[in-house]
Amino acid sequence: MSAEPQFHRRSPQEYLDWEAMQDIKHEYLDGEVFAMTSGTIAHNLIALNLASTLKAFLRGKGCRVFMSDVKVQVSERGAYFYPDVMVSCDERDRPAVNLIQHPCLIVEVLSPTTEAFDRGEKFRRYRQLSTLQEYVLIDATQISVDRFRRLSETQWELQSFAAEDTLELTSIDWQGAIALLYEDVIFESIPPSS
Repeated sequence: MSAEPQFHRRSPQEYLDWEAMQDIKHEYLDGEVFAMTSGTIAHNLIALNLASTLKAFLRGKGCRVFMSDVKVQVSERGAYFYPDVMVSCDERDRPAVNLIQHPCLIVEVLSPTTEAFDRGEKFRRYRQLSTLQEYVLIDATQISVDRFRRLSETQWELQSFAAEDTLELTSIDWQGAIALLYEDVIFESIPPSS
């Protein structure tokens, strides 16, 4: 999400009507509209690696995998976000055309400019989705993955994963090597300080 909102406050319906006419994507939070920024190659590869793996795994199982062009509606009043990867196995989302309302899994690929928001306010909003069972944060600057799993309506468990670990997503009964998520990713090297 961009740090700079558009200046005109909108109702959720005004946002949906307006955004349908825009050339770029915008997220919506509490009446404010935020232009989406572009990601890095690492960000794109990580999201693509996970989405393509999950798509193949879930084929024929009644679930659908979505990437960053599909928005999720957190509630009737908003917020509306574009997760990097999202899975819905809910029949209520089957006829959806423009947005998903009942995901079981949401994944965000972190960047230095979005990490605080993705871990904080965005996760607070995502927790309002009663169908959401897991929220995964994948770092795009180093090999590091955090998975939040819902234990109850108000309790979430955090588990962190490193390069040699296997990520387990119980919401869709999938396991995969963390290294698979980072296939073909080249991290930007930071020059040593003098």
